[in-house]
Amino acid sequence: MGTLSEDHLVIEEIHRFPNEPIKVFGTLRWNVLQILDELKNGLFKVAARGYHIESMSVDSWGVDYVYVRGKEPLLTFPYSYRDPRTDGALEKAFALVPADLIYCETGIQFLQMNTLYQLLDDLDHRPEILELSTEFLGIADYFNYLFSGICCAEESLASTTQLFNPRERKWSRQLIEKFGLPARVFPKLVQSGTRLGPLLGGIGDEMGLHDAQVVAGCSHDTAAAVAAVPAEGRDWCYLSSGTWSVMGIELEEPIINPSSRAYGFANEMGYGGTIRFLKNIVGLWVVQECRREWAKEGHEYAYDDLTRMAEESEPLKCLIDPAASRFVKPGLMPQKIISYCHETDQAPPNTHGEIVRCVLESLALMYRRVLREIVTIIGQEPKYVHIVGGGSKNQLLNQLTANATQLAVLAGPSEATAIGNILAQAIALGHLGSLIDLRRVVRHSFPVTLYRPEDAPTWLKAYERFQKLTIKSQANHV
Repeated sequence: MGTLSEDHLVIEEIHRFPNEPIKVFGTLRWNVLQILDELKNGLFKVAARGYHIESMSVDSWGVDYVYVRGKEPLLTFPYSYRDPRTDGALEKAFALVPADLIYCETGIQFLQMNTLYQLLDDLDHRPEILELSTEFLGIADYFNYLFSGICCAEESLASTTQLFNPRERKWSRQLIEKFGLPARVFPKLVQSGTRLGPLLGGIGDEMGLHDAQVVAGCSHDTAAAVAAVPAEGRDWCYLSSGTWSVMGIELEEPIINPSSRAYGFANEMGYGGTIRFLKNIVGLWVVQECRREWAKEGHEYAYDDLTRMAEESEPLKCLIDPAASRFVKPGLMPQKIISYCHETDQAPPNTHGEIVRCVLESLALMYRRVLREIVTIIGQEPKYVHIVGGGSKNQLLNQLTANATQLAVLAGPSEATAIGNILAQAIALGHLGSLIDLRRVVRHSFPVTLYRPEDAPTWLKAYERFQKLTIKSQANHV
C-alpha cells in the first residue's frame, strides 16, 4: 500500500505469499485461482484498516498468459514459462518465419519461453483451447480483468510477447498471419497508466472497497521497476535485480538493427511510451535454486546467511556462465555448478559459501559484458548503474557489480516494482504529472546506497578469464 503526500511516498507491506508453479500431469502450471484468493486476502486486510483506497493495480512477470472466454474467466490453468514444452521451439518457428523478420518486427530477444513460442505450442498440441478462447491475457492483465471486468493488454506487458511491434505500438499483424495464429485472441492494447474503471461491484462490496479505480499501470513488473529508478538525466543504465537480472537503458525510440539482434537485446515498452532497451539475464534464481536444494538436505539458510558465507569464501576461485542453458532449468543447481567447473577445467567450489560466491561473481562479470555490449551498440558509456529490486539489498553483489563494471553503483529502492506501480496509479489519478515527477518522488522518499568500484586490475583479469571461459563452454555446448 502506498500513501502519497505532496512529494513523499510511504509504502507498507500488507500481505506477502509464496507463488510457485505446481506440477500437473508432468507440466508446470500457475495456480491463478490461489493467487486471486491471496490478492483478495491482501485487500481484505487493507479494508479492515478503514483506509480510503483510491486505486489498485496488478503487475507481474511477462510472457505467460491465461485464456478466457467472455465471462468464463479460466479455460485452463496457464503454463509456467519454465515448462519444457517450448524446448526446441525456436528452430520450429524459424522454419515457418525467418528469424530476421521476427526480430525486425518486434525487436525482442530470442528466448524459447516467449509468448510467441508458447502460443505456437498451443496451436500444435491443444488447438481446442485456442478455438474456445476469445482472448488471452498476460498474468497481470488477467487479474486486472478479474477486478475490473475489462479485457485489455497493457503495452509494457504486451511487448514481452515477441508479437508486438514497438515502432507502431501495435500487435504485429504480419507475424500473427504468417504463424497462423487467430487474430481474435489478441486483446485491445492500452497505454501504461490507463484507468480501466471501478472495482467490480461484487468484489468491492465483498471487501468494502467501493470507490477504488482499477488502473493498468505498468503491468510488466520490470517496466514498473524501471519507472521507479531514482535517476536524473540520461547518463545511467539500470539493473533490475531479482530472480531474473534485467539490464538496460531507457530510450525514446527502439534500436532494431543487426548489432542489437546479434547481442540479443530486447526493445520492451516502458512508462510513457519509453523503450526499455535491455537484456534478460538469469539472476539470483541460481542462488534460490541452490538454497532450495540445500533445504532438502536439511540446511535451512536465510539469504543473509548465504551472503555472509560467500563473503568469507575465496574470491574468484571459479566462475560459471550464467547464460548456459543448464542454469535456467530448475533442479540440482549445486551439482550443475560443480559439473560445469569440472568440464571447464576449474577447481570446483568445495563449500556452500564458495558456490554462492561463484554465482555472484559470475553475475557481476556478466553485467560487465552486457554493459560493454550496450556501449558498443549505442556508442556511449553510462556513468552510473542504478540497481533496483530485491537484489539491491545484497551488499556483496552490489560491490561486486561496481568492481566488475568499474562504474559507481547506486542501489535502491528494493521495492521498486511496487513503487513504480503505485506512482503510475498516482499519475493516472492526476496526483502527479509525468515520469519526471514520479522519479522526483522516489528520490525524495527512498534512500540509495553508493558503491564505488575497487581493484580494477584484478577485475580486468577476471573478466578476460570469464570471456575465455564462456567461449569455451559455448564451444563444448555446455
